[in-house]
Formats: sequence, C-alpha cells, structure tokens
Amino acid sequence: MAFEKITEQDSHYQDLEKKSLRELIEGMQQEDTAAVAALGKVLPEIEALIAQVVKAFEKGGRLFYMGAGTSGRLGVLDASECPPTFGTDPSQVVGLIAGGQKALTTAVEQAEDSTIQGWKDLETNEINSTDIVVGIAASGTTPYVVHALKSCQENGIVTGAICCNHNAPLSNYADYPIKVIVGPEFVTGSSRLKAGTVQKLILNRITTCSMIAIGRVQGNKMVDMQLNNDKLHERACQMVMTQTGLPHKEAKQLLQKYPSVRQAVAVFRSR
Repeated sequence: MAFEKITEQDSHYQDLEKKSLRELIEGMQQEDTAAVAALGKVLPEIEALIAQVVKAFEKGGRLFYMGAGTSGRLGVLDASECPPTFGTDPSQVVGLIAGGQKALTTAVEQAEDSTIQGWKDLETNEINSTDIVVGIAASGTTPYVVHALKSCQENGIVTGAICCNHNAPLSNYADYPIKVIVGPEFVTGSSRLKAGTVQKLILNRITTCSMIAIGRVQGNKMVDMQLNNDKLHERACQMVMTQTGLPHKEAKQLLQKYPSVRQAVAVFRSR
C-alpha cells in the first residue's frame, strides 16, 4: 500500500460557515466517535508498545516523547503529569517538542523541519540504550521526529510511533508503530482535532498502564501522588484513613510527616 496523507484529505463536511452551531457540534461529535472506534482497532499495537515501556522502566530506563506542534505539546503534557500523579522523578518520562519550551505556547517557524535537532535534543538528555523513544506525528512525516527515530535505531534504542496514516515514514523507523486511521479532519488538515484526540488517549494508556505495571498504583489509588494542594491532601487523608483505620486528625498528622499515602501507611504498619 502506497503512502497516502489521509490526514490532509478534504473534509467530508462542506460549507461549514453556513451551518448552525448545533450542526457543527453534531458533525464534530460524529467524527470524534469514529476516531475512538478507530482507536479500538489498534489495541494490540498499543499493548505491545506499553510492554516495551514497562521493560525500559524496569531496567532503570526512561520514556521520551517527541513531537512538533500539537503532537509535541501532548507529549510534554503527558510527561509533565507523571510526577504529580505517580510520584515519579521528572526524568523518568520526558517530553521533547520541536522548538523547545517556547513552542509550547507559540509556533516556532520551521522548527519541525530540522533533520538533526531531534537527535541533538535526545543527546542533550544523554539518551542511551536502556531508554525508549516514542515519536508522535499525525501525518507521520515530521522531519524532527522521523530523523530522531532513525538515529535512535542506528544507536540501538527501542522506538515507538503514533501516527494517523498508513505506511508513513515515521512508522518505518519505529519498532512498535501505532497507526490510528481516523480519516480526514472536520476542518481540512486540522490534525489537532481527531488525530490529536486519539494521540492523547494513547498517551493516557501508555503512562497509566505502565505506571500501574511497575507498582505506582495500589488497588485503584494514586498512592504516590504529590500532595501539592488542599484537594489532594484531603484525598490522601481519606485513603490513609481507609487503609489504617485512623481518625482524620491522626491521618492528617501522619501525612504531614510522610508526604505520600504509600509512605504514611508503611510507617503506620511498621509500628
């Protein structure tokens, strides 16, 4: 099958400016529903990639996400949420975006077109063979990402990819490619829509499932979450009360000394 940029094909919806708000919303709802259905067809591929992420973590390796524009921002978002959610070191899951930090809020012209900067960014982070790198690109053609994965393979680093076109160049350099064919976007070429939605859903699965697999969740609770606001302190307090039988005041005092549910419960049980 030849490479075809389905993500750039013309929208199935015409004359959008003439439609009512309800018609626009219903059209987008239909497209999003179809995108989630497409995601359901690639669960084995997602599982295979997550298994490799778990292996990397168990060896002390790290997970790197790489992308440009929306894809890069989604990777950075998912990586940034791991420390507060799972209590991980910020270096365990790293999001790299073409153009650097500035690109998180402002378009950086031609940053994604570099064929060398992606690998340079990985080298800056001292990438090594215990790590795994996942490239994210709706089209599967972004040079920053494609060439970074190519260099990874040349250096014995496991690679994964998330894209929305068959036979995309990115997939050629991914040991574990995920291709979710969501079809043309509601607004032609605006891959922040359906493509971005399924990318975010896949990233949710990668970090959540891998963190569960390495013991960062107990039962269904985030026992290692960072307690950095009142809501999370209270949630943690309720979890400690449930696991120890302590009254609220004592559970709260325990958490003030040992600032995670896991630590607080372990100390209580060791007494």
